[in-house]
Amino acid sequence: EAFDYHHISKSPAVFDIQKLRWMNGEYLKAMDPEAFYAQAEPYLKEAVKGPYDLRRIAEMVRTRIEVFPDIAAQVDFFDNLPDYDPQLFCNKKWKVDVEKAKTVLEEMLPRLEAAEDFTNDALYALITEYAAEKGVKTGFVIWPLRIALSGKSVTPAGATELLEVFGKEESLRRIASGIEKCQSAAE
Repeated sequence: EAFDYHHISKSPAVFDIQKLRWMNGEYLKAMDPEAFYAQAEPYLKEAVKGPYDLRRIAEMVRTRIEVFPDIAAQVDFFDNLPDYDPQLFCNKKWKVDVEKAKTVLEEMLPRLEAAEDFTNDALYALITEYAAEKGVKTGFVIWPLRIALSGKSVTPAGATELLEVFGKEESLRRIASGIEKCQSAAE
């Protein structure tokens, strides 16, 4: 009795998949971390085979994905460092070029080798101290480290979080590889 088809709009309904994905991402961000990990774990185990802390990685990607299958693209660099172009080290905002990136990596490598505390806060303090000594902003140091660690300009977490998850040995190996890339670009 209350329904009258004369009041129905003649324009068709719109199904916006992008808006639906965005809304799903908002729900994922609001999820309890344990509930998120329980649902993300199969995707993480499929994408990351190395001995990394999957719970930490899950927290890194939680705010960066819209649907669980997006996880694979976010974490594909954990097991295998991609072959990346050394020009990726260049960043206009931080005024970093390949030569400056090489210098940062070469000077940070021994500091990281000597670091006994390889936790996020301690690593950030180490980077901040180096940046203050050189009279540069922290981002000037963090950018080359992120590229060397991941081979990507966009990662689910910052350089210090990546350093901590990779651990000392793998981090140093990747930074040494970044130095080699910068060296080969200069030649």
